[in-house]
Amino acid sequence: MSQKQNGSRAYPMVSVGFKNVVARNRIVAVISPNSRPVRLMMNDARQRGKLIDATLGKKTKAVIIMDSDHIVLSANTVDTIAQRIQESNEVVESEE
Repeated sequence: MSQKQNGSRAYPMVSVGFKNVVARNRIVAVISPNSRPVRLMMNDARQRGKLIDATLGKKTKAVIIMDSDHIVLSANTVDTIAQRIQESNEVVESEE
């Protein structure tokens, strides 16, 4: 986990693969890309300019829904990203 500083506020970040990170507190859901409704949601986000592809051409294994209505595609599995979110939660709680 890494943190970005903005003044006195720290934003916990979660790695989504290939040195790409997203703000942990902005994640709404991490889901599998295999169902038709999720694929439709990805296509809609692409058309609206809200799709962020962080796979570097690899197979999409997880779809991350952000509170800003952005959708982030990751080559990491849902379980891997969920584990990283959990680990970052534990680190933030121990710092408080």
